[in-house]
Amino acid sequence: MVTIKSFSVGNGDMFYINHATKSDSTIDFVEYCKLRDGNNHFYIYKNCSRKWMNMEDEERGSSGINILWPDTSNKFFKDELEKVKNGESPNNISPIITYSLKNGITAMWMGDLETNYLNNVKDNINFSKIDILFAPHHGRESGKVPEDILEKLNPKIVIIGEAPSENINYYSKYNTLTQNSAKNIIFRCEEGQVHIYVSSENYSVDFLDNENKSNFDGHKYLGTLNL
Repeated sequence: MVTIKSFSVGNGDMFYINHATKSDSTIDFVEYCKLRDGNNHFYIYKNCSRKWMNMEDEERGSSGINILWPDTSNKFFKDELEKVKNGESPNNISPIITYSLKNGITAMWMGDLETNYLNNVKDNINFSKIDILFAPHHGRESGKVPEDILEKLNPKIVIIGEAPSENINYYSKYNTLTQNSAKNIIFRCEEGQVHIYVSSENYSVDFLDNENKSNFDGHKYLGTLNL
């Protein structure tokens, strides 16, 4: 087995690198390891900064991408690194990432984080209001976002990914888009608005505004979220 390596960043803090292993290696996992262990990558961690991810200069602006998690010094995160090194599930080494457009949308991704893990680390994460939440673990019950976190996020829409319907938590208190039914979803983000398109001709919802937009890139105009 590979020992967890560490490396130093500019502020002198120590961080830990993921060395996930799998007993049933796939082509995708081999390619993932090649990218992870190569030289052309950037290690993300809580509050990290990088041009032009979330820093701007005279050449161009910020992309609006920020990393809320992982805190690589956190005990629960380091425990998960040890588990994945031994071939266990990598779900809980997923990052939490937000994308914000100036005067526009804020969206959040949580990867495949699981509910129990979120409960263990939630006090170390700065959760605040967002517009769109991509539900962790494809919307599965095992990744249900705890209610106290949802109250802080207060998303206008929750996106539920493709998973077996019997495993899904449908976030009944919130407006949702479900990929099992909507199929591919496109979000065209503008100042104050998000125009939403889907590849399913038969999918519809009643909580979006109709701005009479044309279809886009082979996808049906579903409606507009006015922020």
